[in-house]
Amino acid sequence: MPIQSKYSNKQVEQIVDQLIDVLTQQQAPVDLSLMCLGNSITHILKEHVPENKRQAVAENFSKALVQSVK
Repeated sequence: MPIQSKYSNKQVEQIVDQLIDVLTQQQAPVDLSLMCLGNSITHILKEHVPENKRQAVAENFSKALVQSVK
């Protein structure tokens, strides 16, 4: 059963496009882009996810990332 997102595809695509635009404007190579995005994810987890849930959220995120590149 597919997962239903509470966010529209349009909203997600707009934000992703803005993130990609910033990386492109900065001419960030792949490794720097991944570092910046990874640091952003860490920041979001630390600032917005309760400490007792961070590990589980990070693991679920990493599983979803691996699945998305298969």
